[in-house]
Amino acid sequence: MIGAQELYETKLGPLPTLTGKPTHYCAGCEHGTLTRLIASALEDLGARERTVLVSSVGCSVLAHEYLNVDAVQAPHGRAPAVMAGIKRVRPDLLVFSIQGDGDAASIGLLELLYAANRGEPITIFLVNNAIYGMTGGQMAPTTPEGMVTTTTPFGRDLHQTGPPLDASKLVASLEGPAYVKRVFLPVTPTPSPEFFNARGALEGARAVRHAFEVQQKGGFAFVEFVSTCSVNWKLSVLESKRYAAKVLAPLFPAGLYRDRFGVEAR
Repeated sequence: MIGAQELYETKLGPLPTLTGKPTHYCAGCEHGTLTRLIASALEDLGARERTVLVSSVGCSVLAHEYLNVDAVQAPHGRAPAVMAGIKRVRPDLLVFSIQGDGDAASIGLLELLYAANRGEPITIFLVNNAIYGMTGGQMAPTTPEGMVTTTTPFGRDLHQTGPPLDASKLVASLEGPAYVKRVFLPVTPTPSPEFFNARGALEGARAVRHAFEVQQKGGFAFVEFVSTCSVNWKLSVLESKRYAAKVLAPLFPAGLYRDRFGVEAR
Protein backbone atom coordinates (compact mmCIF):
# COMPACT_ATOMS: atom_id res chain seq x y z
CA MET A 1 0.00 0.00 0.00
CA ILE A 2 1.34 3.42 -0.97
CA GLY A 3 1.52 5.89 1.91
CA ALA A 4 -0.06 9.34 1.75
CA GLN A 5 3.35 11.03 1.84
CA GLU A 6 4.30 9.23 -1.37
CA LEU A 7 1.14 10.42 -3.15
CA TYR A 8 0.96 14.03 -2.04
CA GLU A 9 3.40 16.80 -1.36
CA THR A 10 2.46 18.52 1.89
CA LYS A 11 2.94 22.29 1.85
CA LEU A 12 2.91 24.06 5.18
CA GLY A 13 3.07 27.79 5.79
CA PRO A 14 2.97 30.58 3.21
CA LEU A 15 3.61 29.96 -0.46
CA PRO A 16 7.05 30.99 -1.77
CA THR A 17 5.18 33.22 -4.21
CA LEU A 18 3.79 35.26 -1.28
CA THR A 19 5.90 37.63 0.80
CA GLY A 20 3.90 36.97 3.96
CA LYS A 21 3.12 40.66 4.52
CA PRO A 22 -0.43 41.46 5.70
CA THR A 23 -2.42 43.10 2.92
CA HIS A 24 -4.01 46.55 3.10
CA TYR A 25 -7.24 45.36 1.49
CA CYS A 26 -10.49 46.02 3.32
CA ALA A 27 -12.29 43.20 5.08
CA GLY A 28 -14.26 41.11 2.61
CA CYS A 29 -12.51 42.52 -0.46
CA GLU A 30 -11.85 40.05 -3.27
CA HIS A 31 -8.49 41.64 -4.05
CA GLY A 32 -7.05 39.50 -1.27
CA THR A 33 -8.65 36.38 -2.73
CA LEU A 34 -7.23 37.12 -6.17
CA THR A 35 -3.76 37.70 -4.71
CA ARG A 36 -3.81 34.20 -3.26
CA LEU A 37 -5.13 32.66 -6.49
CA ILE A 38 -2.34 34.28 -8.50
CA ALA A 39 0.30 33.15 -6.01
CA SER A 40 -1.02 29.59 -6.11
CA ALA A 41 -1.03 29.48 -9.91
CA LEU A 42 2.52 30.81 -10.16
CA GLU A 43 3.66 28.25 -7.59
CA ASP A 44 1.99 25.41 -9.47
CA LEU A 45 3.58 26.55 -12.74
CA GLY A 46 7.00 26.94 -11.12
CA ALA A 47 7.17 30.41 -12.67
CA ARG A 48 8.08 32.68 -9.75
CA GLU A 49 11.67 33.34 -10.86
CA ARG A 50 10.58 34.41 -14.35
CA THR A 51 7.45 36.42 -13.53
CA VAL A 52 7.06 40.19 -13.64
CA LEU A 53 4.08 42.03 -12.14
CA VAL A 54 3.33 45.41 -13.68
CA SER A 55 1.58 47.28 -10.88
CA SER A 56 -1.35 49.45 -11.81
CA VAL A 57 -2.79 52.47 -9.99
CA GLY A 58 -5.73 51.58 -7.79
CA CYS A 59 -6.38 49.21 -4.91
CA SER A 60 -3.84 46.77 -6.38
CA VAL A 61 -1.05 49.36 -6.46
CA LEU A 62 0.69 47.62 -3.55
CA ALA A 63 0.32 44.09 -4.93
CA HIS A 64 4.10 43.96 -5.29
CA GLU A 65 4.27 44.04 -1.48
CA TYR A 66 2.42 40.72 -1.28
CA LEU A 67 3.45 38.76 -4.38
CA ASN A 68 7.05 37.57 -4.23
CA VAL A 69 7.91 38.34 -7.85
CA ASP A 70 9.74 41.10 -9.70
CA ALA A 71 7.60 44.18 -10.25
CA VAL A 72 7.46 47.41 -12.25
CA GLN A 73 5.20 50.37 -11.47
CA ALA A 74 3.23 51.73 -14.44
CA PRO A 75 1.52 55.13 -14.75
CA HIS A 76 -2.24 55.19 -14.25
CA GLY A 77 -3.92 53.08 -16.93
CA ARG A 78 -0.69 52.34 -18.81
CA ALA A 79 0.06 48.85 -17.49
CA PRO A 80 -0.72 47.08 -20.81
CA ALA A 81 1.78 49.26 -22.69
CA VAL A 82 4.50 48.66 -20.09
CA MET A 83 3.75 44.93 -20.11
CA ALA A 84 3.99 44.80 -23.90
CA GLY A 85 7.38 46.51 -23.80
CA ILE A 86 8.75 44.07 -21.22
CA LYS A 87 7.39 41.06 -23.07
CA ARG A 88 8.86 42.15 -26.42
CA VAL A 89 12.31 42.59 -24.88
CA ARG A 90 12.09 39.44 -22.73
CA PRO A 91 9.61 37.01 -24.34
CA ASP A 92 10.74 34.31 -21.92
CA LEU A 93 9.13 36.11 -18.97
CA LEU A 94 5.60 35.71 -17.65
CA VAL A 95 4.15 39.24 -17.44
CA PHE A 96 0.85 40.20 -15.82
CA SER A 97 -1.05 43.02 -14.16
CA ILE A 98 -4.00 43.46 -11.80
CA GLN A 99 -6.11 46.43 -12.88
CA GLY A 100 -9.26 48.00 -11.49
CA ASP A 101 -12.29 48.85 -13.63
CA GLY A 102 -11.50 52.56 -13.49
CA ASP A 103 -7.85 52.04 -14.33
CA ALA A 104 -8.44 49.62 -17.22
CA ALA A 105 -11.86 50.70 -18.52
CA SER A 106 -11.56 54.47 -18.15
CA ILE A 107 -8.15 56.18 -18.25
CA GLY A 108 -6.46 53.06 -19.61
CA LEU A 109 -9.16 51.80 -21.97
CA LEU A 110 -7.23 52.48 -25.19
CA GLU A 111 -4.09 50.86 -23.76
CA LEU A 112 -6.14 47.76 -22.95
CA LEU A 113 -7.90 47.59 -26.30
CA TYR A 114 -4.83 48.16 -28.45
CA ALA A 115 -2.78 45.59 -26.53
CA ALA A 116 -5.68 43.14 -26.90
CA ASN A 117 -6.14 43.96 -30.59
CA ARG A 118 -2.45 43.32 -31.25
CA GLY A 119 -2.70 40.05 -29.38
CA GLU A 120 0.24 40.87 -27.12
CA PRO A 121 1.24 37.72 -25.18
CA ILE A 122 0.46 39.19 -21.75
CA THR A 123 -2.06 38.49 -18.99
CA ILE A 124 -4.43 41.07 -17.52
CA PHE A 125 -6.64 40.49 -14.49
CA LEU A 126 -9.41 43.09 -14.17
CA VAL A 127 -11.10 43.54 -10.79
CA ASN A 128 -14.56 44.97 -11.46
CA ASN A 129 -16.11 46.27 -8.24
CA ALA A 130 -18.26 48.83 -10.09
CA ILE A 131 -16.70 51.85 -8.38
CA TYR A 132 -13.45 53.75 -7.88
CA GLY A 133 -12.27 52.02 -4.72
CA MET A 134 -9.01 53.77 -3.85
CA THR A 135 -9.68 57.37 -4.86
CA GLY A 136 -12.91 58.12 -3.01
CA GLY A 137 -15.81 56.06 -4.33
CA GLN A 138 -16.57 57.90 -7.57
CA MET A 139 -18.69 56.46 -10.38
CA ALA A 140 -16.71 54.07 -12.58
CA PRO A 141 -17.39 52.98 -16.18
CA THR A 142 -18.91 49.80 -14.71
CA THR A 143 -21.15 51.43 -12.08
CA PRO A 144 -24.71 50.04 -12.43
CA GLU A 145 -27.81 52.17 -12.86
CA GLY A 146 -29.02 53.69 -9.62
CA MET A 147 -25.83 53.10 -7.61
CA VAL A 148 -25.02 55.98 -5.27
CA THR A 149 -21.41 57.15 -5.48
CA THR A 150 -19.61 60.32 -4.46
CA THR A 151 -20.13 61.69 -7.97
CA THR A 152 -23.68 60.31 -8.38
CA PRO A 153 -25.29 61.15 -5.01
CA PHE A 154 -28.77 60.46 -6.43
CA GLY A 155 -27.74 57.26 -8.18
CA ARG A 156 -26.26 56.73 -11.63
CA ASP A 157 -28.56 58.14 -14.31
CA LEU A 158 -28.08 56.32 -17.61
CA HIS A 159 -29.63 59.21 -19.55
CA GLN A 160 -26.72 61.39 -18.44
CA THR A 161 -23.87 58.88 -18.33
CA GLY A 162 -24.79 56.06 -20.71
CA PRO A 163 -24.92 52.41 -19.68
CA PRO A 164 -22.21 50.52 -17.76
CA LEU A 165 -19.29 49.42 -19.92
CA ASP A 166 -18.86 45.68 -20.41
CA ALA A 167 -15.09 45.20 -20.61
CA SER A 168 -15.13 41.46 -21.33
CA LYS A 169 -17.52 41.76 -24.27
CA LEU A 170 -15.57 44.72 -25.59
CA VAL A 171 -12.23 42.87 -25.45
CA ALA A 172 -13.78 39.69 -26.88
CA SER A 173 -15.13 41.64 -29.87
CA LEU A 174 -11.55 42.10 -31.11
CA GLU A 175 -9.63 39.57 -33.18
CA GLY A 176 -6.42 39.63 -31.16
CA PRO A 177 -7.28 38.08 -27.76
CA ALA A 178 -6.81 34.34 -27.28
CA TYR A 179 -8.57 33.99 -23.91
CA VAL A 180 -11.32 36.15 -22.41
CA LYS A 181 -13.31 35.08 -19.38
CA ARG A 182 -15.42 36.63 -16.63
CA VAL A 183 -15.67 35.13 -13.15
CA PHE A 184 -18.05 36.10 -10.34
CA LEU A 185 -15.57 36.00 -7.45
CA PRO A 186 -17.57 36.85 -4.27
CA VAL A 187 -19.08 34.16 -2.12
CA THR A 188 -22.66 33.70 -3.30
CA PRO A 189 -25.74 33.60 -1.04
CA THR A 190 -28.18 30.72 -1.41
CA PRO A 191 -31.96 30.86 -0.84
CA SER A 192 -33.33 30.49 2.68
CA PRO A 193 -31.84 29.17 4.86
CA GLU A 194 -29.03 31.43 3.72
CA PHE A 195 -25.58 30.00 3.17
CA PHE A 196 -22.69 31.30 1.11
CA ASN A 197 -20.77 29.17 -1.37
CA ALA A 198 -17.25 29.80 -2.65
CA ARG A 199 -17.70 28.39 -6.13
CA GLY A 200 -16.43 31.64 -7.62
CA ALA A 201 -13.03 31.26 -5.98
CA LEU A 202 -12.67 27.74 -7.39
CA GLU A 203 -13.60 28.97 -10.88
CA GLY A 204 -11.26 31.91 -10.38
CA ALA A 205 -8.36 29.59 -9.61
CA ARG A 206 -8.93 27.76 -12.91
CA ALA A 207 -9.20 31.02 -14.84
CA VAL A 208 -5.96 32.42 -13.41
CA ARG A 209 -4.08 29.23 -14.23
CA HIS A 210 -5.52 29.14 -17.75
CA ALA A 211 -4.69 32.81 -18.35
CA PHE A 212 -1.04 32.18 -17.56
CA GLU A 213 -0.99 29.05 -19.70
CA VAL A 214 -2.40 31.02 -22.63
CA GLN A 215 0.39 33.57 -22.31
CA GLN A 216 2.92 30.75 -22.32
CA LYS A 217 1.35 29.60 -25.60
CA GLY A 218 1.82 33.09 -27.06
CA GLY A 219 -1.66 34.53 -26.58
CA PHE A 220 -3.29 37.57 -24.99
CA ALA A 221 -5.30 36.59 -21.90
CA PHE A 222 -7.90 38.72 -20.10
CA VAL A 223 -9.89 37.66 -17.05
CA GLU A 224 -12.46 39.95 -15.44
CA PHE A 225 -13.34 39.27 -11.80
CA VAL A 226 -16.66 40.72 -10.64
CA SER A 227 -16.00 41.80 -7.05
CA THR A 228 -17.36 43.84 -4.16
CA CYS A 229 -16.43 47.09 -2.40
CA SER A 230 -18.41 47.18 0.83
CA VAL A 231 -16.68 50.34 2.10
CA ASN A 232 -17.54 52.53 -0.90
CA TRP A 233 -20.88 50.84 -1.44
CA LYS A 234 -21.69 51.76 2.18
CA LEU A 235 -22.77 48.20 2.96
CA SER A 236 -21.69 45.53 5.40
CA VAL A 237 -19.51 42.75 4.03
CA LEU A 238 -22.41 40.29 3.82
CA GLU A 239 -24.76 42.91 2.39
CA SER A 240 -22.22 43.63 -0.32
CA LYS A 241 -22.17 39.94 -1.30
CA ARG A 242 -25.96 39.95 -1.57
CA TYR A 243 -25.91 43.15 -3.64
CA ALA A 244 -23.27 41.75 -5.98
CA ALA A 245 -25.28 38.57 -6.53
CA LYS A 246 -28.51 40.49 -7.12
CA VAL A 247 -27.26 43.42 -9.22
CA LEU A 248 -23.78 42.78 -10.63
CA ALA A 249 -24.12 39.09 -11.50
CA PRO A 250 -26.99 39.69 -14.00
CA LEU A 251 -25.33 42.86 -15.33
CA PHE A 252 -21.94 41.21 -15.82
CA PRO A 253 -22.71 37.50 -16.31
CA ALA A 254 -19.89 35.05 -15.74
CA GLY A 255 -18.79 33.11 -18.76
CA LEU A 256 -16.15 32.20 -21.30
CA TYR A 257 -15.98 34.66 -24.19
CA ARG A 258 -12.88 33.41 -26.05
CA ASP A 259 -10.70 30.31 -25.79
CA ARG A 260 -8.61 30.06 -28.93
CA PHE A 261 -6.23 27.43 -27.54
CA GLY A 262 -8.93 25.30 -25.92
CA VAL A 263 -7.43 25.47 -22.42
CA GLU A 264 -10.88 25.23 -20.84
CA ALA A 265 -11.56 21.89 -22.52
CA ARG A 266 -8.80 20.11 -20.62
